[in-house]
Amino acid sequence: MTNRPPQAEDEFKFGWEEWVSLPALGLPALKAKIDTGARTSALHAYDIEPFGPADKPLVRFSVHPIAGRDDVEVSCSAPLLDQREVTSSNGESENRYVIATEISVAGRIWPIEVTLTDRSSMTSRMLIGRQALGPEISIQASERFFQPELNYDVYLKGRRAVAPKRHLRIAVLSREDNYSTRRLVEEGTSRGHVVEVIDTTRCYMTINQNAPEVHYDGKRLPRYDAVIPRIGASITSYGTAVVRQFETIGTYCVNSGEGIGISRDKLAAHQVLARNRIGMPATAFAASPKDTSNLIGLVGKAPLIIKLLESTQGKGVVLAETQKAADSVISAFRNLRANFLVQHFVKEANGEDIRCLVIGGKVVGAIKRKAAEGEFRSNLHQGGSAAKVKISKEERETAVRAANALRLNFAGVDLLRGEDGPKVLEVNSSPGLEGIEKATAANIAGKLFDEIEKRVQLRAPKRAKR
Repeated sequence: MTNRPPQAEDEFKFGWEEWVSLPALGLPALKAKIDTGARTSALHAYDIEPFGPADKPLVRFSVHPIAGRDDVEVSCSAPLLDQREVTSSNGESENRYVIATEISVAGRIWPIEVTLTDRSSMTSRMLIGRQALGPEISIQASERFFQPELNYDVYLKGRRAVAPKRHLRIAVLSREDNYSTRRLVEEGTSRGHVVEVIDTTRCYMTINQNAPEVHYDGKRLPRYDAVIPRIGASITSYGTAVVRQFETIGTYCVNSGEGIGISRDKLAAHQVLARNRIGMPATAFAASPKDTSNLIGLVGKAPLIIKLLESTQGKGVVLAETQKAADSVISAFRNLRANFLVQHFVKEANGEDIRCLVIGGKVVGAIKRKAAEGEFRSNLHQGGSAAKVKISKEERETAVRAANALRLNFAGVDLLRGEDGPKVLEVNSSPGLEGIEKATAANIAGKLFDEIEKRVQLRAPKRAKR
């Protein structure tokens, strides 16, 4: 294979129409018109949108590679070289974006410049001008298809090769400048993506049947290929509404609004886990103060764990070591009109739990968290320590089942090692990266982007209909 335009000794002929490939754009088969009267090459494109930093601009666009088949769509992105005024054969001038890519014909590959324009009314999805042709290529204007013919089966029958990784535009919904947010930006940027941090509470929405939108600081947000929700517990209701709006638009969200909402409601989460026969500490819930003694009896004797339904990072979780202490805590929570659970205290866990990080249905890292001296909560935010740990097959399967049950593609599943097997304490829909990356020396953020790229590469970002 040569990485240059064909030379004279190759006896390379083109007719007025040939099949070509643009492999870097994920377009393995296109019919192209050869036009030596045109200087610049052109590719059919729509939804053309520049993005990225000013010093390294990018452009993304969608292509219907088959004339007359608007249901076949390929999403592309490329570095933006220039904006150029181009005059077509009918004398009309148009300001077009210009990209550089590679063209492949009969196993030969060479670089060309291409302008992007709407060619939906034309049979040929691409026009090849003289600038893209080697000086020794022989053009037979009365003939067509001197080179091997391709076909559209690669699009229609699902046999298309894995698409090249394209530049993605990704939003991180986060209100905090913390380790996790910075790592996501750093990792995504290192892969050539554009990662933008969006304050969830500054988003607002237009909700209608024709053009649902998300606005931010007075402007409609652009199309994102993916959204990574990092929704704080204090804004769960509004944050999940924003995520649902992105889902309505058609954006891929790493975790759904529904999954985040269920994971934050500990009662609902435990009910889902129970429905799926996933091990957990015995748990009880009641609204009436008359049921206090029966509530405690359902989960066993003291010591007991009493936990607010929307507690996070170990906050709102109390260990009641005696029956009297349990009665006092329950009474205090009820006087505050707080909803809470009562759980069996797993003594054999000895102040330790296992955090399993699940991405795309696989455990990609696991750490053992140990409570600080005199503390029963092992959360790192409560002073606990963390170390890499090897987990059993049963623990791995339990973590994956728990994440799947709550419909989370990215989750931190906290397990206790009970005498009768692993028990799920909690499923976190916005797990922190710092503790697990430092303890395991693994690139967890990278594994999340692997999953995003796999889910999004063949998916075109959706634009709201107007």
